[in-house]
Amino acid sequence: MNMVDKDVSIRAGSVDMTHGGGGRAMAELIADLFQRHLGNPILAQGNDGALLEPQNGRLVMSTDGHVISPLFFPGGDIGSLSVHGTLNDVAMTGARPLYLTAGFILEEGFPLADLERIVMSMARAAKEAGVPIVTGDTKVVEKGKGDGVFITTTGLGVVPDGVHVSVERAKPGQAVLLSGSIGDHGVAILSKRESLEFETEIRSDSAALHGIVAAMVEAVPGIAVLRDPTRGGLAATLNEIARTANVGMMLDEAMIPMKPDVAAACELLGLDPLYVANEGKLVCLCDAGDADVLLEVMRAHPLGGNAARIGTVIDDDVNLIQMKTGFGGTRVVDWLAGEQLPRIC
Repeated sequence: MNMVDKDVSIRAGSVDMTHGGGGRAMAELIADLFQRHLGNPILAQGNDGALLEPQNGRLVMSTDGHVISPLFFPGGDIGSLSVHGTLNDVAMTGARPLYLTAGFILEEGFPLADLERIVMSMARAAKEAGVPIVTGDTKVVEKGKGDGVFITTTGLGVVPDGVHVSVERAKPGQAVLLSGSIGDHGVAILSKRESLEFETEIRSDSAALHGIVAAMVEAVPGIAVLRDPTRGGLAATLNEIARTANVGMMLDEAMIPMKPDVAAACELLGLDPLYVANEGKLVCLCDAGDADVLLEVMRAHPLGGNAARIGTVIDDDVNLIQMKTGFGGTRVVDWLAGEQLPRIC
């Protein structure tokens, strides 16, 4: 099959059960689509597993399943999201990501043109991040037993010497830093899903954070905690840290960055932006004396221009997240009892 034939087949075709049957159709799908766009020397080994060079230091591994509707949204798609999401989970340990793996669950009838678009997006995201996808797997399920495409990615990284980032290191007196505005991703997904139109297009903040993390740990190796506030938003992330470390936090609402259009959309839709998902932001807990240095480093990076100190870790056996509001009062930022909107990441 020549390249023109391949392009025509992808544009007009769809996933069928033979693409997961282990025969010629599956081999052609892997070669003509996955290997064509994701190819690199390690993937080209052609083995059931990737043979990797030994690494010095402590290894970190993280895995994440990605389901989202719609699959394509302003600022990204499930392909780039599956790369960014796992890279960020690895980076939140202070590690430098080295490799990714990818597993696809495809539904019979899913357009091959959309699949190629997703794989090309993954390839771009991995290339921009400098982290190759070195092995993977594809399965096909019958029509009606999937949701188009699900992607699971696993990341492997290495932690530099002298860096120990862990939630157990959270303690009273530390500063709570946030790398930028909240709510962009969740509102972008919801607006696309519900065909909502705002004055300006709200775009997802989906991005790989390991570059800004590397700059931060180089400047302050003693960073205590790093987290990316994804599902459940900033509120869920801070509550998880507080409960695990047996501390509380006091936030300042006025210091939490948020874009005006996102704030307006949340007000219109009745959403609390503190609980809306993000895919390109991080929370950092550090010694108060290191906060200004870290903020300077964060603001110098393209992904941290609006970084801010939003609060302080406090001693609290009840592990409450409290927030000083713009009206001069204080409110508790608790866990959500359920979900304030359908799952979006």
